[in-house]
Amino acid sequence: MKKNYYDILQVNKNASSEIIEKAYKVLAKKYHPDLQPEENKEEAEDILKEINEAYEVLSNTEKRHSYDASLLSEEQQEQTSSASSQQYQQPSQQQYSPNNYQAEQQSQVYQEYSSRPIQEQSYQEQLQQARQKAYYDAYIQDLKNRGYKIRYKKSFKDYFKTFIAIVLTILVLLLIYQIPFVKNLFADLYEENEIFHFLIDIIINFFK
Repeated sequence: MKKNYYDILQVNKNASSEIIEKAYKVLAKKYHPDLQPEENKEEAEDILKEINEAYEVLSNTEKRHSYDASLLSEEQQEQTSSASSQQYQQPSQQQYSPNNYQAEQQSQVYQEYSSRPIQEQSYQEQLQQARQKAYYDAYIQDLKNRGYKIRYKKSFKDYFKTFIAIVLTILVLLLIYQIPFVKNLFADLYEENEIFHFLIDIIINFFK
């Protein structure tokens, strides 16, 4: 179970940065080892470490966003796990008796149900992933509505796509430049426009 930094600082999950800072200052002063009796110093140091750790994460916008997302995902996993556990435990709570035909039929149904663990597990995983995605999308949208800017970490695939797009753009521009009309137009701009002339000279000198 991930540490709940909000509980450590005794604040709400929607608390502003100002409230978090005030709560941190109050708790840091309260549990400062120098203000504790000798027998409580060691315990106060441990508590203060957790307070500092919580404040370090929640006072940083990017770290807080990442922590909130992981905390939400963990909560959804626990809820899904709890629901799945109750679902599988329900048949086992029935009272079986060899002299009871209905109980035997229930037992057979339960055995058939238990003989498909892979299918049920696959379904539960798909359901859990769908729920996590829905909650995550809602969380991101809520952050956007509150004015936060969302930054996504780019993968190698994203950089590769960008590189390919740049290369293709350059090739297309080179092909267009080969058209006589376009070539003459750029030549006239180069001769007549000082700014364009200056920019082209910089580019040429850069690639020399």
